[in-house]
Amino acid sequence: MPSHLALLSCLLVLVLSLDKFLLHYLKRRWHSGGSIIPRFPTATSPFSFRSQPRHMAAAGRWRETAMLVIDMQKDFVDPAMASPMLVAGGEAVIPTVAEAVAVARERGIFVVWVVREHDPSGRDVELFCRHLYSGGKGPTVKGLKGAELADGLVIKEGDYKLVKTRFSAFFATHLDSVLKTLGIKNLVIVGVQTPNCIRQTVFDAVELDYEKVTVLIDATAAARPDIHLSNIRDMKTIGVETPTLEEWRR
Repeated sequence: MPSHLALLSCLLVLVLSLDKFLLHYLKRRWHSGGSIIPRFPTATSPFSFRSQPRHMAAAGRWRETAMLVIDMQKDFVDPAMASPMLVAGGEAVIPTVAEAVAVARERGIFVVWVVREHDPSGRDVELFCRHLYSGGKGPTVKGLKGAELADGLVIKEGDYKLVKTRFSAFFATHLDSVLKTLGIKNLVIVGVQTPNCIRQTVFDAVELDYEKVTVLIDATAAARPDIHLSNIRDMKTIGVETPTLEEWRR
């Protein structure tokens, strides 16, 4: 019994000592103007609970950017289709477009595949092209091989497919609504062809106040290099950035 009382006495002395020490510590903190609340790691600390892996931070940088892949369909870029709408320089940029899309996906960029899919009668195509449609056939008719994406280009989960029937991806489509809903402010554009669908889409994007519009000059093409470059120059004059894929990926 006496040993128990001695133990209890020791514990009581220890508790009172700790209580005095804690009170003294809190008084010192208070008079020095410091916080009496323990500090936890901040967001900038390397040990922060909120610290994110580097690849997540990089993805955040690109979350307001979308890539528009325009008209990379067999009737436009595959000579084997013998299409009257073939873009002579289109086949050569298929690998670069594929690589650009791969980079976009790595960065978490929203990828939009903009394609033409027309009625077999051609009644939804521009007037100057309607003579190319007869007997249920014509360039990029919905369901026919010519409307398919070029070999090596695949729409994956998370991508978005948008059908248009005119040059601009914004004309009579809901593209702007989709992009603005997702908080997209910047666009990167690849595909064919530079003087028509690329140019019209770019000018509309500028008119719609997208903050940064970029055209990858070696992932876009026209019938001839001089046509391609002259249109690139025109787009540069309205503030469009025109890097190569290699420059853009740095």
